[in-house]
Amino acid sequence: MNVLVINAGSSSLKYRLLNVERQEVLAKGICERVGSQEAFHKHGLDDNERVIDAQMADHDEAMALVLESLTHGPTAAVSSLDEIDAIGHRIVQGGKYFDRSVLIDDDVIAKIDELAELAPLHNGAALMGIRACQKHMPGKPMVAVFDTSFFQTLPPKAYMYPLPYELYEKYAIRKYGAHGTSHRYISERAASFLDEPLEDLKLITCHIGNGCSMSAIDHGVAVDTSMGLTPLDGLMMGTRCGAIDPAIVPFVMEHENLTGAEVNDLMNKKSGLLGISGISNDLRSVREASENGDERAMLAYDMYSNSIKKYIGQYIAVMGGVDAIVLTAGVGENCDKMRRMIFSGLQPLGIKIDLEKNKERGGERLISTDDSEVQIMIIPTDEEYMIARDTFDIVHEKIGVEGGVFVD
Repeated sequence: MNVLVINAGSSSLKYRLLNVERQEVLAKGICERVGSQEAFHKHGLDDNERVIDAQMADHDEAMALVLESLTHGPTAAVSSLDEIDAIGHRIVQGGKYFDRSVLIDDDVIAKIDELAELAPLHNGAALMGIRACQKHMPGKPMVAVFDTSFFQTLPPKAYMYPLPYELYEKYAIRKYGAHGTSHRYISERAASFLDEPLEDLKLITCHIGNGCSMSAIDHGVAVDTSMGLTPLDGLMMGTRCGAIDPAIVPFVMEHENLTGAEVNDLMNKKSGLLGISGISNDLRSVREASENGDERAMLAYDMYSNSIKKYIGQYIAVMGGVDAIVLTAGVGENCDKMRRMIFSGLQPLGIKIDLEKNKERGGERLISTDDSEVQIMIIPTDEEYMIARDTFDIVHEKIGVEGGVFVD
């Protein structure tokens, strides 16, 4: 089965076409700066990738361009849209409604729209992607895969906030988490790598990039995660502040004469690595500046690593121990210096990083010492594959397939 995976952002449309049975990527690309004069389309695999300036007024035009590239020209992956069997959509916020991926229908669309208040930049964009697919590929089965569904197993003591209970009853204010598809993937791959049943392991999973989140996975079940009602909570990130004293918000609003929207923008887009370093939200640029003696860059680097280290301690306490710590995403997979700083000083907890292994790059690998009681491992994430796999499973279960044609 060929599944088209769509990840729609407010001004972007990222996609990947996969054959699920063969676990083969047939095509991938992204439409960037949708709606602006600087819009462009990147399409193709590896050496065949092409970047084309292309006007796209909205996601509808972007989707038309994607489908044209998939079926025509030198980088075509299929001969017609009939060879695309189903579509999987990444949805950030599933709220209390969805504890698993689901076949998209009118009710699902209405709930995604209702939940847009909790993820205004993401759910609204996802709906644009869904509607564009409905227009250009009518009748094609579509599946919604939610970033939050993996964390619906959290116990109330982990997902509730110590606010008046009436606020939870009225507005469903609780921890939902994010990056759940990534945490689910790397936990499964970690268990396979260790040749142990996932149900026998206590794992701390770390998705560390421009956006950062960590999860405690106890015998295959997520019991805590760092992101909260929104992706702003938890770890220090590229431009997000993460967890701070809540009283800072009204203080800054009053003294800087900011509106709620403006202080929200400050915390989401102007804080984190960017806010502390004053240089960039990209850890590579901050690292270079820190190594050249920039004191604010050095401080940002220290704060970023310390934020992660503290959550490791929390989650060891929550689960009463840990068997393996798994890192993924841009920083987790690629930055040896940050990994070294995170695990420095954790030897008394049985966590020992091998400095030579830590310098190696690429693929699934252990970076802990041979005598470390806790395994430290790197697993490159693959959210698109998880979305495609869920789409494959749900379409087969709900609709069925005969000779490449879906039948009720």
